Amino acid sequence: MTAVQNNTEKNGSFESKSWLLPTAFNLRDAGTLLGLALIFIVFSLLNPVFLTTPNLLNIMQQSSINACIALGMTFVIISGGIDLSVGPTAAISAVVGATLMVAGIPLPLAVLGALVTGVTCGLFNGVLIAYAGLQPFIVTLGGLSLYRALALIFTGGNPIFGIPQEFRGIVNGHLLGIPVPVVTVGVIAVLLWVVLNRSPFGEYILAVGGNQEAARIAGVPVARTKVTVFALSGGLASVASLILVGRLGAADPTMGNLWELDAIAAAAIGGASLMGGKGSVVGTLLGAIILGSLRNGLTLMNVQAFYQLLATGIIIIVAMLIDRATRGRA
Repeated sequence: MTAVQNNTEKNGSFESKSWLLPTAFNLRDAGTLLGLALIFIVFSLLNPVFLTTPNLLNIMQQSSINACIALGMTFVIISGGIDLSVGPTAAISAVVGATLMVAGIPLPLAVLGALVTGVTCGLFNGVLIAYAGLQPFIVTLGGLSLYRALALIFTGGNPIFGIPQEFRGIVNGHLLGIPVPVVTVGVIAVLLWVVLNRSPFGEYILAVGGNQEAARIAGVPVARTKVTVFALSGGLASVASLILVGRLGAADPTMGNLWELDAIAAAAIGGASLMGGKGSVVGTLLGAIILGSLRNGLTLMNVQAFYQLLATGIIIIVAMLIDRATRGRA
C-alpha cells in the first residue's frame, strides 16, 4: 500500500480511492479505438492508397511528433494544468540543439543540450505555477511569447541549416522496418504508462488533478508534482523538435506553430479531462493517430488545409461534450 493510500485512510480525505486505480485499456479507450477504426474504413473506401503499408507507416511517422508532445500535455492536463508553450519550447530547443550540432559538438552532447533547454523551459513554467501561485494558462501563455521570442533572437529569425548527416540518418532510419521516431515514441509511451499506472508519482498526479486540497492533506507533494509534470512536458517537446530537425535537416525558430492545439486535441480525444484528474497514455496515442489519419486521408482527397484545421476544432469540441456527458453520469 502506497503512502498516498495510507494517508488517505488516516485522514479520511476521500470517499473513494478509485482514482488511484487507472486501467491499461478502459471503455473510453475502446471508444477512441472504434473511432479510429471508423476513420480507417471510411478513408480506405474513398481512396485505396490509404491502407497501403507505406502510407500507414507515413501516418505513424507523422503522428509521432504530435504523440510525443501530447503525452507530456496529458500528464499536465491530468494534474489539472495546461501547457500552451510547447510549440515555442520545441522551437528554442531545436535551435539550441542545431547550433551545437553545426558547431561540431558531439551529437550526444548536442542532443542533451536540446533536452536540457526544453526541461528548463518546463521547470520555469512549473516553478511559477507551483510556488508563485500563478495560473497555468497565464504562465504558459506568457511562455508561448517568451520562448518564441528567445528562439527568434537567438537565430536572428533565420533557420539553421547544416544538420549532420549522421543525426539525420539516425532519425530517418528504421528498426525492424519501423521508423525510428515511431519506435522512440513507443518506448516513451511505455515508460510513461508505467509511471502513471504503476508508480506512486502517477498516483500523485491523479490526486493533484482530482482534488488538490485533499491531496495536500493526504501528504502528496503537490508543488513538486506540478513542477515535475511541466518539466516532463518541456522535455518531450524538445524530443519532438529533434525528430522534426532530423527529418527536415534544419531548425526553424518558427517551428511548432499550433502544436499546443494538436497536443490538447490528441489528449482530449483520448479521454483526458481539462478539469484534471483523468487521462490515459493509450488514449492519447490513439488520439494522435486519429488526428494524423484524418489529415492524411483529407490530404489524399485534396481537401484544403483550413478544412483540416476546422475538423480538428470540431473534434476537440465533440471530445469535450463526451467528457462532460460521461462525468455527468458519474
